[in-house]
Amino acid sequence: MLTNEAYKPINCDDYDNLELACQNNWTLVLTLKNGEQLKAKATEMVSRKNVEYIAIDLSGEVRELRLDHIASFSHPDLGTVVVSESD
Repeated sequence: MLTNEAYKPINCDDYDNLELACQNNWTLVLTLKNGEQLKAKATEMVSRKNVEYIAIDLSGEVRELRLDHIASFSHPDLGTVVVSESD
């Protein structure tokens, strides 16, 4: 995925669910739009140059995912959330 593409903000409810996952250090199953699937602990939300990211702990490796690159995420307390773009 190109990282220089324009950022498309995600739906506020989806953002709030990701924020909740970070606050609780939940382990999420994330599916990215490129088909990659990750199981990682949500650690914090990061905003840099008008682009929003979620920082995840992937087996000790910290990685930042652009929110608009996430297709869906799931956790037993949330169910599966299909990420949609903000209107």
